[in-house]
Amino acid sequence: MNSSATSTVTEFVLLGFPGCQELQRFLFALFFGIYIFTMMGNGIIVCAVRLDQRLHTPMYILLGNFAFLEIWYITSTVPSMLANFLSETKSISFVGCFLQLYFFTSLGTTEAYFLCIMAYDRYLAICRPLHYPTVMTQQLCYILMSLCWVFGFLSYSVSTVQLSQLPFCGSNSIDHFMCDMDPLMALSCAPAPVTEIVFYVLNFLIIILTLLYILSSYSLLLIAVLKVPSAAGRQKAFSTCGSHLTVVCLFFGALLAMYGSPTADNPAEMQKIMTLFYSVVTPCLNPLIYSLRNKEMKAALKKVLRVK
Repeated sequence: MNSSATSTVTEFVLLGFPGCQELQRFLFALFFGIYIFTMMGNGIIVCAVRLDQRLHTPMYILLGNFAFLEIWYITSTVPSMLANFLSETKSISFVGCFLQLYFFTSLGTTEAYFLCIMAYDRYLAICRPLHYPTVMTQQLCYILMSLCWVFGFLSYSVSTVQLSQLPFCGSNSIDHFMCDMDPLMALSCAPAPVTEIVFYVLNFLIIILTLLYILSSYSLLLIAVLKVPSAAGRQKAFSTCGSHLTVVCLFFGALLAMYGSPTADNPAEMQKIMTLFYSVVTPCLNPLIYSLRNKEMKAALKKVLRVK
């Protein structure tokens, strides 16, 4: 650990979840199991959408790409966390720390954008069913997905570089299991109000604007569904959108709890738990949420797994 006030930090120490060696081994086994389950669950969805011709529609193409995104999202944090459980030093290089921050924020932003276009897809399918096949074509679907990835990785690129240029000359201990903006900003030995404001404005705009768009889409969708005369029709429409709404609530609920209140109001342990929820728990639950509530997806998964 660099304790000198004049030395330059070349690596950071991720304190993670402190505890005895037995606790570290238990946490390693727990999160390793969650990681493998998440990789397999989302991987099977990707394969099902790829291999089943019946799922080659915009709704399932979006779902397959969303599952692919979740694989990379959880991979941006969990492997590093697993290594730290078994490490004596729990260190991460300076470059590695900022790469993790960049990929974590970029993939999280891409996920928020994906949830927006998935809401748009459901809005068109239910509120504009006659226009849906001509508007939401596969070509438009792929264009929207490409834009999600491009803008997701551009959103925090400049601000992450700005943060990495700050002087870090004091303690290098981060009371977190990953490199995040708030603890890194706190370690800087020089004030950087512009960089801090840029990060908070980006967080606010991305979270609030995407959430407002999704809520607006589902408000219009709800009004349209309530006008459906048959109960069976309403139930089918709610079933189609229920999975997506569940994921939206889990993901944005944790994000709002994390970033919607001042950092000082969130103790370090609470920040770790909330970060775990939207970065690890949500990707783990997504395969269950989407497969259990969708007949077509369950049939495709059985086909992939050869289950009769």
